[in-house]
Amino acid sequence: MISQTTLLGAAGEHYVMSQLLLRGLIAALAPQGVPNLDIVVSDVEGRRQLGIQVKSRLKKGSDGGWHMGAKHENIHSPTLFYCFVDFGDVLQDQPVTYILPSAKVAEVVRESHRAWLSRPGQRGQVRNDSKVRRLVPDYRYAYAPDPPRYASGWLDPYREAWDLLAPR
Repeated sequence: MISQTTLLGAAGEHYVMSQLLLRGLIAALAPQGVPNLDIVVSDVEGRRQLGIQVKSRLKKGSDGGWHMGAKHENIHSPTLFYCFVDFGDVLQDQPVTYILPSAKVAEVVRESHRAWLSRPGQRGQVRNDSKVRRLVPDYRYAYAPDPPRYASGWLDPYREAWDLLAPR
């Protein structure tokens, strides 16, 4: 049986592909098993190629973020971007996409995780490291670096920033 998470991921990939095609870019799903990208993109002339990794969510969790892994701290390339798709709380909500360069994602995930590790847990204990990371719209709380460089609004410049993927 196919999981809801798998279907949500596929929905996000197809949504991003449709947005790219509508903007005149050539987009195709990467072969299954490619480790760091979901979509391969090219301009019509074939002068610029990009890779995109898509992260999707439906119904905001307690922190309103997306699941990431330890590997995302070290994945950065000038031709790799992330599209974080927020499908909202109900199916009638209009999806919102945040488009970020991979170097920015690596920086934010790395800094926020280090900050989280440096603070005691809820019962004052030293936190144990894990492979789990989060990309969230507001890092003022548990994941906040000091000073909180990624407080509420830090994602705003990346909201619907499809122009970052346009031919140059």
